[in-house]
Amino acid sequence: MSRFPKHLSALPRPNHAPRTSGRLRALSFLLPALPLLAGPVQASPLDLDITQMSLEQLMEISVTGASKYEQKQSEVAAAVSVITRDEIRTYGWRTLAEALASLPGVHTTYDRQYSYVGARGFGLPGDFNSRLLLTVDGNRANEVVYGTALMGREFLVDLDLVERIEYIPGPGGAVYGQNALFGVVNVVTRTGADVNGGEVALAHSTLDSGNEGRATWGGVLDNGVDVLLSASAYEAEGRDLYFDYGSSGVAGVASGMDGERDKQFFGRAGRGPWSFDFSYGERRKDDPIAAYKSDPLVPGQYAEDRHLLTQLQYQDRFAGGTLQVSGRLFLGRERFRGLFHRSGDAHRYAFSSDWQGMEVRLVSTARADHKTMFGFEYQDNARQDQSVVGAAAGVMIPGAGWRAGVYAQDEWTLTETLSATLGVRADRSDVSGSALSPRLALVWQMTPDTTLKAMYGRAFRAPNALESNLGDGVTQLPNPNLDAERIDTLELLAEQRVTPSLRLRATAYRWTMQGLVTLAGLPGGFTQYQNGADIEARGVELSADKTWDWGGRIRGSLSRQDACYADGPVLLNSPRLLGKLNVSSPVPQTGLRLGYELQYSADRRAVDGTDVPGYWLSNLNLVADKWARGLELSLGLYNLLDRDYAQPGSAFNWQNVFEQDGRSARLKAVYRF
Repeated sequence: MSRFPKHLSALPRPNHAPRTSGRLRALSFLLPALPLLAGPVQASPLDLDITQMSLEQLMEISVTGASKYEQKQSEVAAAVSVITRDEIRTYGWRTLAEALASLPGVHTTYDRQYSYVGARGFGLPGDFNSRLLLTVDGNRANEVVYGTALMGREFLVDLDLVERIEYIPGPGGAVYGQNALFGVVNVVTRTGADVNGGEVALAHSTLDSGNEGRATWGGVLDNGVDVLLSASAYEAEGRDLYFDYGSSGVAGVASGMDGERDKQFFGRAGRGPWSFDFSYGERRKDDPIAAYKSDPLVPGQYAEDRHLLTQLQYQDRFAGGTLQVSGRLFLGRERFRGLFHRSGDAHRYAFSSDWQGMEVRLVSTARADHKTMFGFEYQDNARQDQSVVGAAAGVMIPGAGWRAGVYAQDEWTLTETLSATLGVRADRSDVSGSALSPRLALVWQMTPDTTLKAMYGRAFRAPNALESNLGDGVTQLPNPNLDAERIDTLELLAEQRVTPSLRLRATAYRWTMQGLVTLAGLPGGFTQYQNGADIEARGVELSADKTWDWGGRIRGSLSRQDACYADGPVLLNSPRLLGKLNVSSPVPQTGLRLGYELQYSADRRAVDGTDVPGYWLSNLNLVADKWARGLELSLGLYNLLDRDYAQPGSAFNWQNVFEQDGRSARLKAVYRF
């Protein structure tokens, strides 16, 4: 799929309405203000080798994405999962979506344009990850025209710069508000002290003839400023693929039309209570699929994203350490450009997404047995513009808006073994008015080795600019009266530590969604986004995690999820059964570490009502980091057994399904100095 809908056609250009000016535009002048004074690099503390940590130590890694402050995993009122930097290296994951696909209840889809992440049975074709909230170091990354979270190659941070990935499934509206219906993905990046020197990485992959490179420097200066700078690039020729373009009557090989070019830059600096981070990603993906039913087999069609995200943060403690004060200014930019041909004419599609804002948060432990948080967040969506320009005419739809939220949460220790979390957030925006998102959880440490959690939460998603504003008067009508989607989730979790090195977890949940926004047909051939049928889902997730003293680890999960519309039909692109197995181990007397993963996905319903067969997929990665000082080599084999498998397309594609890649290999070298 491309990032722009098929139904925009060349029309007389209306007058461009004046754009609302940003209320916080001065933020852009504050971003360079953090001083960086040159000086030699200090040695950082010794790195912690996570591959040698026990399971008990792994479970004590703190997370910040659940409540916006540090919590132990056992204390979080959610079935939280953490993916560490060492796991990313061990398994050779190339994208954020690949890493998340190893977790319970998560499935992915790729249409040779973008990667999509589904959770707990929900992954509708055409949903641009707008119902999962993606944050980078706590900074919201979903743009404000489509609500997109970029999670494939298009993700704006090189995966080598990620310290850990926190996945908090379930509604996160009580803390985050908009978009967090099925979960929050918080990506925590490395610091300069983590890098402590320079890194150069090169890689080559077969099948797509891809080449990538990265240069990184980081450290702590004599004056205490922690600095990290990194630049990455990726270029691939892609594959020559055969496509049947369905009702167009065209079929053939899309030769030289699958290429990709990516660039990324990341920088951060921090000293004392202040920190500043900046990330920029640029990606151009050629279009072999004739996205949104554009003309098939026409060379030169492409989709391009440019995404900027930055924030200036302050965090310190007062009142004898019992009061934590946090504040941040943030800014984001997304530019989408696409060139597609329709009926022989070139059409240039675009949207511009600008947002900026502020957040203030207080966390107090002054009251015995309570950890209380209050927060306020304001976001100015200064630009939400959409346009298409054809050979003779075009249409432009300007937009702007705002949202604000006030939230509170209290972690209350009722007894030595029982605690409660109560939270609520009140949001208001120019699109959907007011929304209330409550959260309630009980955590019972029944025994030192047994934990039970009962959780309820509600979240919402206000209609985005595409759904409410887009209308061309010929094929599609706008709908400014759309209501927000709402989801209610009830979840029960039991976790048992059988031994210090073996943990079992079982999670059962039920969620219901009201007011799902979908594109509906109207009399006269028009289409319009409307609030559609409700959805009901039930699921169970079983997982196990085992480590050994000699460095081996195995973790696996089995997820059963049944998601259906309230009137009966099964949800599209919703596998009822998911299985995951991840094994890592040192290879004796070789200096190698092995990472192997096996995944199973059951049948998925396609848009034409047929079932796309399920599949098994296995990957193998070998890492050598002891052969030479400072040098790390890895060889990744993806789709190891060369399985043929496919994933569903959307109603906007010529193709009902997309065949996925066969076996491929990637050789990667990283040198640290």
